[in-house]
Amino acid sequence: MKYSIKGVIVLVALAFSIRASAQQTLQDGIKMYQYNKWQSAERILEPLAATDPKANYYLGLCYIIEGKLEKANTAFSKFPEDAANISGTARVAFAQKNSAKGMQIAKDLAAKSKKKEWIQEKFAADAITYSEGGDYLQAVAWYKDALTKADEAETHIGLGDAFRKVPGGGGEAMTNYESVTEKDNKNSLAYSRIGDLWYEAHNYQSALDNYAKAKDADNTNPLPYMALADAYARSGKFKLALENIQPYIKLSDNTLADKMKYLRLMYLAQSYCDAAKYAQDLMSGQSLSGDEKIEVTGITGFSQAECGDSMLALQNLHTYFHIVNPSKITPGAYIQFGKLFLKMGMLDSAGYYYNKGIADDTARNKTDIYRTIAEAFKAKKDYCKSADWYNNLVKANPETQPSDYVWRGIMFYYCKDLDKALKSFQEFVAKYPDQPSGAYWLGRSAAAIDSDATTGGAVDYYKKWLDKIGPNYEKKNDLKGAYEYLMYYYYNKKDKENIKVYMDKIREIDPNNKSAKEIEDAEKAAGAPKKAAPAKAKK
Repeated sequence: MKYSIKGVIVLVALAFSIRASAQQTLQDGIKMYQYNKWQSAERILEPLAATDPKANYYLGLCYIIEGKLEKANTAFSKFPEDAANISGTARVAFAQKNSAKGMQIAKDLAAKSKKKEWIQEKFAADAITYSEGGDYLQAVAWYKDALTKADEAETHIGLGDAFRKVPGGGGEAMTNYESVTEKDNKNSLAYSRIGDLWYEAHNYQSALDNYAKAKDADNTNPLPYMALADAYARSGKFKLALENIQPYIKLSDNTLADKMKYLRLMYLAQSYCDAAKYAQDLMSGQSLSGDEKIEVTGITGFSQAECGDSMLALQNLHTYFHIVNPSKITPGAYIQFGKLFLKMGMLDSAGYYYNKGIADDTARNKTDIYRTIAEAFKAKKDYCKSADWYNNLVKANPETQPSDYVWRGIMFYYCKDLDKALKSFQEFVAKYPDQPSGAYWLGRSAAAIDSDATTGGAVDYYKKWLDKIGPNYEKKNDLKGAYEYLMYYYYNKKDKENIKVYMDKIREIDPNNKSAKEIEDAEKAAGAPKKAAPAKAKK
């Protein structure tokens, strides 16, 4: 058979093209593995694994991550002389908690390294570094020796990862990662590792800068987005965490674990309506484990409660509290359930669950919780219960804002528990002596106790208050109430001069005031009765 030179060139070019395409596919599979996209890596690597030892090795690593240890071991055994696959068997041993066997396989592999050969040491070190229970200092030594033979990026990254497992090894890890980015500013993996190191050192700005470089180096790398989401979540910045996990979800394999994390962040970022819908989609479209189903049911109910679907929320939360292990119910969950009942006007149930949450959480600052419940009872005009909750608040947090003290006393006042009202305002004045409202409510409470205006219990309180606020005080009804009490008191004391003083003050505010007219008529009555007519101060 005759072949033309042109035909041979075409065949050779085609062979190179096929080989280059296969190599690119392999690199894509490896990159997917490095980017934690293990499902994508498997899809790419499985067709290659039968004939390509390296593809088989990374496929086996995917199996280990999935917990399919026997399947991984079987895969690695297909290439018993290949260094990578031998190191894979060491990783299986480590994963099976057989550290002695894992270390022995790694040592035997490293021993095969010769003067100019380095790959055996590199893979032996990988087996230790990316497993638990091995000698990380031995891995460091092998990586270093390998680097004397070949200055290779993956080895530097592996050495950096090994140093991170060694106490005090952060600086050496950074040096190795930076040695990669100095030579290749498109190495997204190395920038991600640098970002992780800075975050662990609490240098958040440098961490953010390097995560941004990782994104710029390869916009298909999901790792920096997840790292940013985790970083913001740990610092309580849940909205920023949610913003970063969204592109991660698009770039990742979007596994069930990814979806669960996405759902949690939606809820924590207070994106409740989106969380409720996403949770319902998960319940109907995913095969959830028992614990996952419990968590999703809870998030569904709590999100619906915040989104406005109170009845659906009540249904889902009843289910959640029924199926969850009581020991796993957090104080916050009880408080959120109480909040739902509060929203629905079911105040007794609200108080019950709030109390359970408060009792279980000794660390929580209860101020906002107490105030929320107190205000709800106040809005329902259940003044006695409102007073009790304000009282809980003040006792739990004596340094709370002045208005909490005031409302505690006011609620006791409207509950007609006047002794507690008076005591509450006395505590308020002692705590905040410059607040005029304290003296006013002391006077008003004392006046209600001295309803016949005979003992003068409110006189000093009211006079102190009047001295503080002056005659131009804008709340004229408050002034009038104080003046009326004082007028009645001096009437009962037959102190004509002071009767006139306060009668005139009342008429400046209300010329036709009935109380002033009543006293005036009594004074004008013939003979000014020796026994005073009953006169009551207004409460």
